[in-house]
Amino acid sequence: MSFQIEHNPIFQLAADCINYSNRSVFLTGKAGTGKTTFLKYIMQNTQKQTAVLAPTGVAAINAGGVTIHSFFQLPFGPFVPGTINHFDNNNGDATDKHHLLGRIRYNRERIQLLQSLELLIIDEISMVRCDVLDAIDTILKHFRQRHHEPFGGIQMLLIGDMFQSPPVAGEAEWKILSDFYNSRYFFDSLVMQQQPPLHIELEKIYRQSDPQFINLLNKVRNNEIDNKACKYCAVAINMDFNRKRDKVISHLPHIIILLIILMQKSCKSCRVICLDLKQRSPVSLMKNHILLKSFYN
Repeated sequence: MSFQIEHNPIFQLAADCINYSNRSVFLTGKAGTGKTTFLKYIMQNTQKQTAVLAPTGVAAINAGGVTIHSFFQLPFGPFVPGTINHFDNNNGDATDKHHLLGRIRYNRERIQLLQSLELLIIDEISMVRCDVLDAIDTILKHFRQRHHEPFGGIQMLLIGDMFQSPPVAGEAEWKILSDFYNSRYFFDSLVMQQQPPLHIELEKIYRQSDPQFINLLNKVRNNEIDNKACKYCAVAINMDFNRKRDKVISHLPHIIILLIILMQKSCKSCRVICLDLKQRSPVSLMKNHILLKSFYN
């Protein structure tokens, strides 16, 4: 698989941009197109001083890096690019440039690392909030003493699929951030507006080979489910659970429920499946619940 991907022209173009230029890159693509493989390829083949970060612990482990907040010692509250009045109760736990830089306590090794960095990779960029990128930009400019270059002159490789998990920002946080940003997403950060990255999309899917199944996945991804897609699912799923099978499911210690909400009125062949789960069983959602805001994927 890796041999095939390495000889993918788009894959090679992205690799050349990273290895032979200082241009920041946003690498995206559907699931199974080789984004993680590209990250590992760059780590194994680049000569640049590199760090790999991700927004969550699980994503950081998968990427072979550390979390953004631990690497930069970022506060968990929102960062605002302007100056805030900390005596105003409406600002909550918000931090501005002055207070962000004032609370950071880097040792000598961390400062030297930031000054020597040439390439910063952030995986699962769809989950990274706009203000987090601006906070990173503020820190790198300060400690690298290159105040007029985005990210202090460091090349950025941002990897992720914008159809996957979005950034999480509560109502109180977004009320503060909405005065400075058009959306929660990373591409609306001020530093990205100042110098947008090169956008490269991997297109060839390696994880699946069945054209019908790939077409179904694309319809789910684009929220374009129709009757034909529903019938395809119905063939693969046994909708009639007998009591014995229900009993087994209800006693599983951990079950993942995939909730696909089909909004098209023309799709009449779909129906809701109700499963009796063991009490306190963890449930994983594909998407944040809009109405019941306490549920997140």
